[in-house]
Amino acid sequence: MAANIGLFAVIAILCILLYRNRAWRYRRISRNRELDLVEEIAPRSFSFEELKIATENFKKVLGKGAFGTVFKGILGCSGRAVAIKRLENGVGEGEREFRAEMRAMGRTHHKNLVRLIGFCCDGSYRLLVYEYMSNGSLADLIFNGDGFPEWSERVRITLDIAKGLHYLHEECESTIIHCDIKPQNILMDENLTAKISDFGLAKLLMPSQTRTFTEIRGTRGYLAPEWHKNSPISAKADVYSFGVVLLEVVCCRKNLKLEGEVDEILLLEWVDGCFARGETKKLVGDEVDMEELNRFVRVGLWCTQTEPAFRPSMKKAVMMLEGIIDVSLPPPLQSSY
Repeated sequence: MAANIGLFAVIAILCILLYRNRAWRYRRISRNRELDLVEEIAPRSFSFEELKIATENFKKVLGKGAFGTVFKGILGCSGRAVAIKRLENGVGEGEREFRAEMRAMGRTHHKNLVRLIGFCCDGSYRLLVYEYMSNGSLADLIFNGDGFPEWSERVRITLDIAKGLHYLHEECESTIIHCDIKPQNILMDENLTAKISDFGLAKLLMPSQTRTFTEIRGTRGYLAPEWHKNSPISAKADVYSFGVVLLEVVCCRKNLKLEGEVDEILLLEWVDGCFARGETKKLVGDEVDMEELNRFVRVGLWCTQTEPAFRPSMKKAVMMLEGIIDVSLPPPLQSSY
């Protein structure tokens, strides 16, 4: 009897130990999964020293902008390649850009937006850590002169940008106006998926707002006319910039082309003229689906109308590009200024 009781006690103790071991392992796995999930959906805080090590003392430059320099880095904790933007000044413009990007990117998650992985706010240092985009920018792809993307790729890239903007304008908690849509701010991943980047000039609207007054911001050649008229700015300013980029992708040509030091050839005027004469085939150098080409050109011309009210929303632009709704004949473009 005593032997049976002893055996039962040993078995009970073993069961308890086994249960505790499994429970500990489960909690550890759960914690790891939770950490992975937090890293996946929420920006992480890094120290300056961590990012200095990740970039090998800021060794490999990927690009430079108005407010800072972007470096390639490898995160020691995961071995993941990242792009690290180091803002030049922790005060003034650099601080404003840091705060603007954090406000905008901290509340977004979409496959056509470059993901903010983390940040550094360490003393006077301000850095932002993004997913690494291995194929450079859209500008590299369409303006390099070494061969252009196939028409099907141009169509897909254009839709990627349009869907990213639709998300910013209509699917976020607050409307986000990017304010600087241009090929240099569209980055390409390993699958040539286009993702919108650089939210340093972004403007967030309050839920009750549809437009706002703000200082001029953006890049020459992509600025909507209302920026120059002291008019309120709405998401339609991004729609205009998107229209310019759309036509640049279609034609693989820059909107502004300087001839000498004085003359300036505007892509929009050339496209509008070709469209009016029924010569849209001149816009592309290869064989394309003419119905699709004409649809894309029409959408581009609607998006770049001088009056914001005439431009479609990005939701409607996506539907027109996809052929879900018809695209009516756009009126001739007027002088923007």
